[in-house]
Amino acid sequence: MDRLATRTGAVTPKRSGTADLYLMGGGIPPWLFSRMKRLGLAVTEAVVEDYGTEGFLSRLSDPFWFQSFGAVIGMDWNSSGVTTAVMRALKAGLNPHARELGLVVCGGKGARSRRTPEELARYGDRTGVDAAALSRASRLAAKVDNTAVQDGFQVYLHGFVASADGAWTVVQQGMRPEDQTARRYHWHSANVASFVCEPHTAVCGETQGEILNLVDASAEAAQTGIVEVAHERVTTLVNEIARMDLPKRYGVRAKDVDLKRLGAVLHLAQETE
Repeated sequence: MDRLATRTGAVTPKRSGTADLYLMGGGIPPWLFSRMKRLGLAVTEAVVEDYGTEGFLSRLSDPFWFQSFGAVIGMDWNSSGVTTAVMRALKAGLNPHARELGLVVCGGKGARSRRTPEELARYGDRTGVDAAALSRASRLAAKVDNTAVQDGFQVYLHGFVASADGAWTVVQQGMRPEDQTARRYHWHSANVASFVCEPHTAVCGETQGEILNLVDASAEAAQTGIVEVAHERVTTLVNEIARMDLPKRYGVRAKDVDLKRLGAVLHLAQETE
């Protein structure tokens, strides 16, 4: 895979933490989904027996292993649907055996993704695992890939797989309808030293042009500047932005900025600090 160019610095060529796929629609025949669910459970049981829950979470966070796993249990190897299908099959197949496996699959596509915290809370009640910490990791992973990494893909699927030991893996997918592509992002708790400094193994994929990667290691100055701006008086900021002569040669124009909404966001950021 080619490395993505970033506006905050070059990304070193490490093992990929993303996968780019063709965006495809359509449903899964019930007979196929039933087989995927059973086979997904069987493969998971085999991996957990030999390598433990951490071994399974580590493999699930590898985009190449995940893609191969999807093909093995019956999904098209090059379709965006493999992400939805595999996570849905794992949730349906593994969760009835969560106690003996030591794993739970939460979240999903669209509205299901927003139920992740309550699903983790129930898992915490059953196992004693710190559900609040897991929910925080879930929210931050989603926020980073949707906001801090501005690569043109809007996250619409969030899968969170947690173990009874408190380890976790995130598999989530973003969509870019204009060119019918999807991008999958992988996280693993063992690799996350900081949510705001290179939390992925890397940000890689087919080159899409310039992106804004605010969690790149070289973006610390930009992070500090954003925090400083957020502490300024809201009325002062809004008035200054209203007077700005924004360059017409680049993507951001005056008509793109909703000053009323910006002011509300800044107020909220200062109140919830």
